[in-house]
Amino acid sequence: MSGPQRLTPLEFARRRAAGERLEVLDVRERSELAIAPFPGARWIPLGELPRRVEELDASLTWVCLCHHGVRSAQAAAFLAAQGFEPVWNLSGGIERWSLEVDPAIPRY
Repeated sequence: MSGPQRLTPLEFARRRAAGERLEVLDVRERSELAIAPFPGARWIPLGELPRRVEELDASLTWVCLCHHGVRSAQAAAFLAAQGFEPVWNLSGGIERWSLEVDPAIPRY
């Protein structure tokens, strides 16, 4: 197992545009989703992830997302420890995504 790696928003967008299947796990709280949703993401708050991990398909490539990348790094490490591979952390979170890829997503 190689463990989680960081993926920049620009690299994520490039890979998805090229047709790579990358599933997004959003580990933010409900109140954050109301402000800045990430289209198509699977939502499981970080605090619920240990008891809900079985809801995720370990055979898929997961990219974990939060506000700035700290909670998602924890989620990615947890998934890697559970045998998920590959698993990525979106570096800089939705904040960096809004700045570099999609300015239509509100910053908070």
